[in-house]
Amino acid sequence: MKKILYLLLLVFAFAKVQAQIINPVKWEASIEKKSDSEYLLSFKGAIESGWHVYSQFTPEDGPLPAEFIFHDNKNNYDLVGKTTESETQREFNEIFGVDEIFFSDKVVFTQLIKQINPEKKTIQVELSYQVCKENCISETKYFEFNLKTLAAKEIQASDIVNEKTTKKDVASAAEKQPESKESDSSLYMIFFIAFLSGFAALLTPCVFPMIPMTVSFFTKQSKTKAKGIKNAIIYGVSIILIYVFLGTVITLIFGADALNALSTNVWFNVLFFVLLVVFALSFLGAFEIMLPNSWANKVDRQADKGGILGIVFMALALAIVSFSCTGPIIGTLLVEAASKGGIAPIVGMLGFSSALALPFMLFAMFPGWLNTLPKSGGWLNTVKVCLGFLELALAFKFLSNADLVLQLHWFEREIFLAIWIAIFGTLAFYLFGKITLPHDSPSTSISVGRLSMGLVVLVFTIYLIPGLWGAPLKLISGFPPPMTYSESPYGVGGSSKGSTSAITLPDGAHKGPHDIIAFTDYEKGLTYAKSVNKPILLDFTGFACVNCRKMEDYVWSDPRILSILNNEVVLISLYVDDKRELPIEEQYTSKETGKKIKSIGNKWSDFQITRYKANAQPYYIILDTNEQSLNKPTGYTPNIAEYEQWLNSGIQSFKN
Repeated sequence: MKKILYLLLLVFAFAKVQAQIINPVKWEASIEKKSDSEYLLSFKGAIESGWHVYSQFTPEDGPLPAEFIFHDNKNNYDLVGKTTESETQREFNEIFGVDEIFFSDKVVFTQLIKQINPEKKTIQVELSYQVCKENCISETKYFEFNLKTLAAKEIQASDIVNEKTTKKDVASAAEKQPESKESDSSLYMIFFIAFLSGFAALLTPCVFPMIPMTVSFFTKQSKTKAKGIKNAIIYGVSIILIYVFLGTVITLIFGADALNALSTNVWFNVLFFVLLVVFALSFLGAFEIMLPNSWANKVDRQADKGGILGIVFMALALAIVSFSCTGPIIGTLLVEAASKGGIAPIVGMLGFSSALALPFMLFAMFPGWLNTLPKSGGWLNTVKVCLGFLELALAFKFLSNADLVLQLHWFEREIFLAIWIAIFGTLAFYLFGKITLPHDSPSTSISVGRLSMGLVVLVFTIYLIPGLWGAPLKLISGFPPPMTYSESPYGVGGSSKGSTSAITLPDGAHKGPHDIIAFTDYEKGLTYAKSVNKPILLDFTGFACVNCRKMEDYVWSDPRILSILNNEVVLISLYVDDKRELPIEEQYTSKETGKKIKSIGNKWSDFQITRYKANAQPYYIILDTNEQSLNKPTGYTPNIAEYEQWLNSGIQSFKN
């Protein structure tokens, strides 16, 4: 149904961008004094119907997130916590393969600041954001807050002072505030995953044999059945409290958002990768991660004293003794919870420990159920090894994150998929009994359950293979790098079938979508157009522009349009969100907007606004070689026939 609606939208949706500046968000700033030195800065935006402003926490590879820059704050004022925002919406974007986080109708950002320098009377803040409908607009607004008069107003970029001491306070996608519904759903998911992880921990050699032993102890040592049940419940609750205490300590030590900040840091992603590899090797049997034996001995002595305190120490003894199996699972869980921030580590430990404690309590209440438990054996080590392979696969997600942030292209989609195919393929061979590991028991046959699991893993492995040839692999969307972050746009072993495959590229050109020869520098494209005497298709676009990708994927790919773009025009694509900095000597202040032009994207955005009085993307203009428009510019036009007619009208004007 979603795909049908999506196709209908592409066929029927249509919007023209008029040659004027579009301003779909009206901003109002305010300041409130909270104490002698603390002030709350507020940024309230009224969004026109149908438009969306994107959150600070929009994931990587999606639309551009909102970003705040607090000017001249060094030794003048401190930011207290992170910039918070009002309730958001979440929706999966099939073009980018990520969940978009955005605001509709209205948005409110707030930031608490603490004044350090009493002489500092004004605070200047820069807000950059992207707002989209059928088109996308990247905007920057500037505000000034007066700490003395408690007045706030919007200012021009030229009014910003002390530019050299600017300090960014950019929040990441995962730093979602716990007040929002989106964050609540994330916490529910963390709890659910942690609960399943707790059950997985139960099926390991360190924990599973403890169930009948512990339950038998309570039922035999207690004078009555009710007493045994009570002690088992205390034991289970103690397990939960121990692990929740662990999550609480981690949250208190690092703070509600610090873990999340670490999880989006390049070097900590690398560290998480190393940790998960170590955990995986431990599960695979290379070594065991164990806490000091002295800890277990001391705890055992306390447990022998009996009473409620003794039961609590028995629970602590279980946590210590089983650490070689539960430690890697807990570590992985905490790493994953770190990507959510806030109280996620506490919620994660609550879910994990609840699943771990539940069987002890249930079997104490119903001892007869013990007879239904399978006997301990080699299958427990099989579970442990499977968890090791899963840990190893997850580890490479963190390595991929680091590479994506740095844009190194060392760990692109094909490499990631090849590694996952190798990992899950090896796991399938292991489950089929073709590979044995150090702690496996000798066996001449495999169980039906193990065979079934092996078949499931084999099917998943085969499913991954077409991804090397460009298959979208929506089942694992979000795990591998996006398709645009690829070693080859045609997949492993693929090749271009387009007409430009054998053409030597002109100076400054590259192969754009569908192998169309494209320029990303206006002057070089103009020079080439003059040399071949062809009209120019000027394409104002963006890396994070959803409808730009829709036009390229669904309109430009049509044979009629593709033929025109390949043979009758010179394509110049100018990316207004290109963050690469211009050389110092090329940076300037815009005469039109007063904005400091620092990056390549700033330059092309200013070029669009200054020359064409428009600021939306996609925005298409057909020019002659004297840079004069040949017809009326157009924007997002999903109707192929209409877009073809628009192209032909401009080309015909050029020929006449």
